[in-house]
Parts: sequence; structure tokens; C-alpha cells
Amino acid sequence: EEESKSKDSKKKKPIKKDTKQKTRVSDASRSKYFIKKATAILVLISSMKLWTGFHKYCWDISKHLSNPTIIQQGQTRSGDHVKVDDYREAYWWIRDNTPENARIMSWWDYGYQLTAISNRTTIADGNTWNHEHIALLARILTGPLDEGYEISRHMADYILVWSGGGGDDVAKSPHLARIANSVYRNMCPNDPVCSTFGFVPAPGGRGRAPSKQMEKSLVYQLVTSGLRQDVKVDPQKFKEVYRTKFGKVRVYKIMNVDKKSKSWAADPKNRKCDVEGGWFCRGQYPPALLPYLAEGKDFAQLEDFNRKGGEDTEYQKQYIEALHKKEEKKREAEKLNKQAARNKRKVKGEL
Repeated sequence: EEESKSKDSKKKKPIKKDTKQKTRVSDASRSKYFIKKATAILVLISSMKLWTGFHKYCWDISKHLSNPTIIQQGQTRSGDHVKVDDYREAYWWIRDNTPENARIMSWWDYGYQLTAISNRTTIADGNTWNHEHIALLARILTGPLDEGYEISRHMADYILVWSGGGGDDVAKSPHLARIANSVYRNMCPNDPVCSTFGFVPAPGGRGRAPSKQMEKSLVYQLVTSGLRQDVKVDPQKFKEVYRTKFGKVRVYKIMNVDKKSKSWAADPKNRKCDVEGGWFCRGQYPPALLPYLAEGKDFAQLEDFNRKGGEDTEYQKQYIEALHKKEEKKREAEKLNKQAARNKRKVKGEL
């Protein structure tokens, strides 16, 4: 009996140890389980918050994009908040004060707005698949005033420009110059990014000023005419007929519009239909513009699946390389400006 008791006691001792180990293991596994569960819950809650925030953001953006407004809120120099209704005012003025057959020239960004609100024919709109046509419009706006006048008088009756600073047509014009140069390579010879067209450091190093090429351009002259003492457009070529309350839009009448070109373009016989008797009939440029058009080169875009000529890879290569160089120069200039500012602060500190 004693032997059996001792055997039983020996057997019971290791059982107690195993139970303790199992308890410890189970406690550790439970804590790990709870940690994992808590982490999963936190990740789930965070994901739900991110998802709901993103969902709300998408709906807010969709509302703005679905209901774009041309009426904005602005602030005067005195700090007063005002309603800027210049764009609608300009479109309504054109609707109410120009003939129904009037043709309005502007950069393509505003084409659909002009068509929908003013109910007038525009030279270009958001349908920009015809790159050569957009490039011709860009050439008119960014080329010299006299040349722009000679081309535009065969195409339009009025010209509308966005002015007043910010994202106006002058601010956009360096991009317009690059588009013009992609077809009319004589705009910026051997310079795909048109680095000579834009804002440059002003004399004396104070602020920025337009380059000589920009200053001579039609768009710069129309936007700044009368606002700068040295800029005044010849009223025998472009007569300002309307300016909005805050100067955000200016409308000019193109003087001495070529009547022969206008009647030629309006004649249905001079339109090209996709099929005989079809409803889709494209207009053509009047013969007076053929010499200008002959100076252009068809630009083979990467997404153009209907190319007639060869690829324009060499020009595109030069364009990308020039863009990189331009960005490098910009970064170097920023570094030099920061270093100069640091040195200036150090000198002030020593004094």
C-alpha cells in the first residue's frame, strides 16, 4: 500500500507542473488572441473611417463637377466679400448685343460655355481632337498682334479674352505658345518648350516681367491694353466693346472682317460631308488662310490612331528633354534663392 501511495504521489506531482505550464500557455495564447482581435477591430474601424471619408469626398467632388459654376466669391483689397459674376455677364452681353451669326474667337476652354450661354458659334471648344486647328488658334493668340489680326479677320467677328490676373489668358499663354509651336515650328525655332515666351526676371531683379516675345503677342496686348501705360491696342484692328465689372473678361470687335471669307465659310457648298447628303459636314478654312496653313506641320500625337504621315518622335524627344532641362534650371534657381535667403539671415544675425 505504501509503495502504491508513493507511486501515486510521484504521478501527481508532474501532473501539477504540466497544468501550470498549460495555464501559462493558455494565458499567453489568450492575450495574443485578444491583441490580434483588438488590432483587427482597430484596423477595421480605421478602414471604415477612411472609406466613409473617401466616399463623402467622392460625392462632394461629383456634385461640383456635375454642377460647375461660373459665379464665384471674391475678396476686394479692402477685405469685403463680393460675388464675381463676370463670366456670365460677358456671355449674356454677347448673347444680347451681337448678331446671331456672329463668330466668337476665344481659347477653347470657354467654347462650350459660349455656345450654351451665349448661343453663338465659337471657333473652338472642348472637342480638341483636331490638334492642328487648336494650334492655329494658339498661333493667332501668341503670335504678333498684326499677324493675329490678319488671320482672325478671316475667321471670326469678335474675340473674347479672360483677364484680371490669376488663371487668365496671359497666365496660360506659355502653354498656348508650346501648342502653336508643335505645328508651326517657326514660332519658337529649335525650342520645343518655347522658353523665350513667358515671364522673365524684371530689370533690376524686382519681380517678373513678360519676355519680348510675350509682350508682342496678341493675347498679351488684348489683356493688358489700357491697364499698362505702354500697351494700347489699335482700335482700327480690335475695338473693345465690353469689359466686365471686375475686369475678368474683355470682349473686342474685330474690325474690317473679311466679308468674302465669311460668306465663303458660310456657304454649304464649301463644307465636306462624310457621305453625300449626310448630316455630318465639316467646315473648311477660307482660301485666304491657305498660305498660313501651309507653314504648319501635321503633328502626330501619341494617341493619334489615324496618322497620315510619319511619326514625330524626334520633336517629342526634344520636347521632353527640354522640359527636363527647364525643371532642372528651376530647381537650381530655387536652391540659389534659398541659399541667398539663408546668407541674408546669417548676416542680419551677426549684425
